[in-house]
Amino acid sequence: MREIVLHDTRSGELSPLRPRDPGRVGVYACGPTVYSRIHIGNARPFVVFGLLKRFLEHEGYVVDLVVNVTDVNDKIYDAARAQGRPSAELAAEMTEHYRADTDALGLGRPDHEPLASETIEPIVDYIQTLIDRDHAYAVDGDVYFRVRSDPGYGTLSHRQLENMDQGEAASEADELAERKEDPLDFALWKAHKPGEDTSWPAPWGVGRPGWHIECSAMAEQFLGVGFDIHGGGSDLVFPHHENEAAQTRTARGEELSRLWMHNGMIQFTGEKMAKSVGNIALLHEVLDEYGPEAVVMYLISGHYRQPLAFSKAALEQAQANVKRIREAGRRLSSGDSPTELAALRDRFFEALARDFNTAEALSVLNEWIREASTGKEESPGDAHLREMLGVLGLEPLLAPVERAPGDVSELAEQRERARAERDFAAADRLRDEIAALGWEVRDGPSGFELLPL
Repeated sequence: MREIVLHDTRSGELSPLRPRDPGRVGVYACGPTVYSRIHIGNARPFVVFGLLKRFLEHEGYVVDLVVNVTDVNDKIYDAARAQGRPSAELAAEMTEHYRADTDALGLGRPDHEPLASETIEPIVDYIQTLIDRDHAYAVDGDVYFRVRSDPGYGTLSHRQLENMDQGEAASEADELAERKEDPLDFALWKAHKPGEDTSWPAPWGVGRPGWHIECSAMAEQFLGVGFDIHGGGSDLVFPHHENEAAQTRTARGEELSRLWMHNGMIQFTGEKMAKSVGNIALLHEVLDEYGPEAVVMYLISGHYRQPLAFSKAALEQAQANVKRIREAGRRLSSGDSPTELAALRDRFFEALARDFNTAEALSVLNEWIREASTGKEESPGDAHLREMLGVLGLEPLLAPVERAPGDVSELAEQRERARAERDFAAADRLRDEIAALGWEVRDGPSGFELLPL
């Protein structure tokens, strides 16, 4: 197997992938909180870790990918209350939207997609273990984690205790200050409050889990402790992932994950894309406008650790890149690629092995296409290109071109007659009508051809 190195947030360095179980890699990536439709920023970790799974499988590993869904949360209560509907109903509806929207990317599903609401028993057991070990305490139905009881707290986010807070709203922080032993402590369990319509029994009182504990429980449920890669957006490093790591370290006596990978944020006018700010582009709307291959191309156009600017120009560039690769693929024959192109194919996978550098890999892929088009063979085989695109989730670009509907073909014939009669105004009008139906008419020495836009 090729050596794979990935950037580890805890160490701040590139670290070789050394799976706990030889030949098998466990990956846990934090999924969405389902209180509304997801935006394209939510799609970036889905794409990054879904494609990482594909690459690792290409390299010979068996991969278990777990992506959770947070369907119990204050944001869901607030959104449901504003809409005058049950929170569980809203969460279930938005979960289905999330699955449909990410299905439309064409990358397949994670191996496991646990719901917080279906993991209550393991969560309660986890909290009880922390209480029994004196790392947590109950107060009037709430349970809080003792941050200062964990000597390793802060080692993931590289923060000092005096520079930390749990991100609570000012009004909530004042109320909690009277309940917590230390302002740094965070909630593992929240007692049921009026207006909250979901709750579960626990030894310390009826309520529901805090945000961080659910991921410790769900990750361990499917991957055990000390699994290989924990992923998510860089906005989760603190407090969410720091708290996850502390919970597991103190409850189990070992680290939750060997490596922590974090993708950069999608930025809209220089700010992180976020529903709370209102600067969002909903994933299903972007997919409808640009298509799934262009969206995937856009999301992998930069290194996963770097922020990615969102703009119409960036999506249009991704569309153009998709179109160019599709057209290049149509000029290739089916079969083995020339041996002189093997070095480029190897460089493509070496780029992915060096901290999953999809931007560099795409550059090498484009170089492969240029060399293939100027090489000795008139129609070289597409095996290398098919292999590379498959790892990037872009294999549909080599699918056979669909046949244009009859009405589109008839318009194209009319345009051809108009051009023959030198009625170029009519030809341009017919070309625009064809484009409005989703097709491009392309002229060549042997006549025209129709390509889907």
